[in-house]
Amino acid sequence: MPRPRRWISRIVVAAVLATSGVGASTRVARADEVDQLSETLTTSASEKERISAVTALARLGDKRALRPLVAALHDPSAMVRAIAAAGLGKLGHRAAVPALREAQRDPDPLVQKRAHTALVQVCEANHLDVDPDGASAAPGDPDRGRAGFGHGGHAVKPRPDVYVVIKSSSDDSPGRADDKTRKQNAVILRDSLMGSLRTEPRVTSTAEDASKYGLDACEVDLSITKLEQRTSGDYIEINAELRLAISDTRGRMKSFLSNGAKVQIPKRTFDARYLPQLRREALENAARGMVDDLLRHVRRTAGT
Repeated sequence: MPRPRRWISRIVVAAVLATSGVGASTRVARADEVDQLSETLTTSASEKERISAVTALARLGDKRALRPLVAALHDPSAMVRAIAAAGLGKLGHRAAVPALREAQRDPDPLVQKRAHTALVQVCEANHLDVDPDGASAAPGDPDRGRAGFGHGGHAVKPRPDVYVVIKSSSDDSPGRADDKTRKQNAVILRDSLMGSLRTEPRVTSTAEDASKYGLDACEVDLSITKLEQRTSGDYIEINAELRLAISDTRGRMKSFLSNGAKVQIPKRTFDARYLPQLRREALENAARGMVDDLLRHVRRTAGT
């Protein structure tokens, strides 16, 4: 399916952060597109415009986005900084290591977390060690603990403290979507949540790890409660709302969580052919935004 060529989506998150449509897909970007987005990031006084620009840059997966994403780590908006950090993690370029190490000391806790996750991703992609204090380098590298560059070693992952099992995923939203579309939406939802959980260094989804570390399973059932299109001012808006049910291994229901995300594009550039991709982005963002609430709830109830 063709992708829109010149629109930039705005993402409005209805929870902690739907970190950005980062990692949903990549495509080859034109140099002028990167330049245009970079200029918006550095000149716009509108936080929403800068969020749109940094989200688009992070989604490109283009090495030319490295410099503006690093610069965005100093943006006044914590959301912009968090999206930039996540984008650098997906980009995987080792030149981002010093900036991500610095971002781990950001005053915003969520930016710190995204920067740490991104640092682990970059080091894994480049076969670098990640030390407990966030320093990174290859074993024996003279720059170990400073620049974070090297050619060997592996990322040292912390011990997991949460074991999550996704039992089911379904599209229960109102509307006339056929069974095939609903099944596709359910798969997107499941894969998005699982993908986000895999980037969490202290989360596992394997029974082997759970047995090794004595972790009880947190079983979750996912459902889409709303997936609708509407017009909001000069924008076409796709709204996704999710529900997550948490139960223990005996099937006893423990809690419910909900989250949502909206993807907006200007009406003047809207094309109905892009609707499946826009729905996907809304679902992916809502799922990612639910991860922080899920882990916070599980750790609180477990007393960790």
